[in-house]
Amino acid sequence: MNKRIMEFPVCFFYLKWKQKMKQSIISGSGSYIPTEICTNEAFAGQEFYAGGKKLTIPSTDIVRKFKQITGIDERRYVTNELTASAIGSIAAEAAIQDSGVNREEIDQLIVAHNFGDVLHNNIQSVGVPSLANIIKNKLGISNPACIAYDILFGCPGWLQGVIQADAFFKAGIAKKALIIGTETLSRVVDVHDRDSMIFSDGAGAVVMEYQESANGRGILAASVQTHSLQEVNYINMGPSDYPGSDERVRYIKMNGRKVYEYALSHVPAAMKDCIDKSGVHISEIKKIFIHQANEKMDEAIIERLYQMYDIPAPANIMPMSIQWLGNSSVATVPTLYDLVRRNQVEGHTLAAGDVILFASVGAGMNINAVCYRY
Repeated sequence: MNKRIMEFPVCFFYLKWKQKMKQSIISGSGSYIPTEICTNEAFAGQEFYAGGKKLTIPSTDIVRKFKQITGIDERRYVTNELTASAIGSIAAEAAIQDSGVNREEIDQLIVAHNFGDVLHNNIQSVGVPSLANIIKNKLGISNPACIAYDILFGCPGWLQGVIQADAFFKAGIAKKALIIGTETLSRVVDVHDRDSMIFSDGAGAVVMEYQESANGRGILAASVQTHSLQEVNYINMGPSDYPGSDERVRYIKMNGRKVYEYALSHVPAAMKDCIDKSGVHISEIKKIFIHQANEKMDEAIIERLYQMYDIPAPANIMPMSIQWLGNSSVATVPTLYDLVRRNQVEGHTLAAGDVILFASVGAGMNINAVCYRY
């Protein structure tokens, strides 16, 4: 028999199998943007301290330099009655509605955060029950097979939830997942610390499903790293810089220079590892959704990534929201993705088949990246 005829059925069935290959697909997204706007001008009269000493630089100059470095003009804070679980449930409800899934068929409800529910004017964090349990309750999901749990992974927590859901899908443990990133950082900042101007509140969520994908839509590859030796305390909790403050009360603290150097040294390499594992060329990447930590840092990361491929970074590759939303930690990436999907970030859109890259870096220090075909 002709060899080419013999090979035809094998090739035909291989192609049919490839067409029916299952992928982890984002079927819906949602976000919650707080209503309280805090502009840079609100900090112009603030007294800033470092190492227990008042900074002699005028506050107006500190704020001006802050804008030049971070790109932040304003940030969003929640109103007094809201909590991380409350805004997380709003974003989750929007994602469920967008996806059209039956909420009782969700197998995994994963919530990324860092500080639990911090009530207004309260120094304690509520972590029992978990935010995932609270959000499941708010969503009215009665199915006991919907497993609800939290992830503490620094700012990359939401993306780590996406990676974890993908692993559960491939292991045959789940078929549908709801992944939420929610934070109210305005309640854990030291107002006398310059870094307090960076942080904000917000929530973002996606529904993921394990489905047959004829066009290759879905997660293509992931990369994750943890560096916890000398890097472990680059972002930590510490007392206020204001002299005489109660040292028992802890606030989020950051060694900005060390974080910047760390990010430029390690994040581009993790992103490259993810792209290379995906099998796509970097020229195929249409958008990069990177954690909204610092405008100049994010731009430098993108430049260094493309330098690794000896090509210039293309214009308009990186949508940003930090200018008006600030850094809401685990919520920045899912919120930005949701805004772009809804054509709410000027100059940025997504089309079917676009290859996009998610990436994040944060406390721990942790890094992750996911390559995804939209």
